[in-house]
Amino acid sequence: MRRIKLVVSYDGSNYCGWQIQPNAPTIEAELDKAIKQLTKEEIHVIGASRTDARVHGLGNVAVFDTESTIPGERFSYALNRYLPEDIQVQKSEEVDKDFHPRHCDTRKTYEYTIMNTEFMQPKKRNYSWHVPAKLDIAQMQKAANYLIGEHDFKSFASVHTQAETTIRTIYDIKVIAKEETEEKYKGEIIIRVTGNGFLYNMVRIIAGTLVGVGKGRYKADYVKEMLDKKDRTKAGETAPPQGLTLIKIEY
Repeated sequence: MRRIKLVVSYDGSNYCGWQIQPNAPTIEAELDKAIKQLTKEEIHVIGASRTDARVHGLGNVAVFDTESTIPGERFSYALNRYLPEDIQVQKSEEVDKDFHPRHCDTRKTYEYTIMNTEFMQPKKRNYSWHVPAKLDIAQMQKAANYLIGEHDFKSFASVHTQAETTIRTIYDIKVIAKEETEEKYKGEIIIRVTGNGFLYNMVRIIAGTLVGVGKGRYKADYVKEMLDKKDRTKAGETAPPQGLTLIKIEY
């Protein structure tokens, strides 16, 4: 048996998340189906990050074990013939048989996209959160800086999280205002977060909280008190899923 690692990108708009669910379309199910069509084996992929419904991925990671003799680097080409257009493997390679995508030290980077415009750009509706109210980006960045480092992020996790610990480390957060270019719309704001791991809905709650700061609903330094309270009700709203993209996972 050989272990193959995949780097997978996907548009999550039409899926109920990564993880297989009964009678629901998922990224994992489509990968399993494509691998079976290619290798004729009953295979179940193991994903690094179980993104939610309507959340997107540029660089999620998955592994599977196979008896196939296809060279590791050729699986991407072979599998993409069987995958739908909104899921594509960007890279494939053979890895050590004990490599597990969720049991390694990693740096994960997510981006949350906000359209801070009076009216929504229809082209962006499946990939951003429309917030028409004026946002103070400087205050959003000031608030974000309080989240950098190792903290107990219980206030920034869904009450349904099943994690053994709510302590995580955020290495960097940037609140970026995109300038108008041929490809990007004026008013697009990106919240880019890099950390060693994230709790259920953590990035979306961070985004919702920073938008609250940007609107003037919270003072920037109140974010420190949110952390100290360790109470989900003290942080901001959970931003909608379609604005979130898993950018990359570094091992």
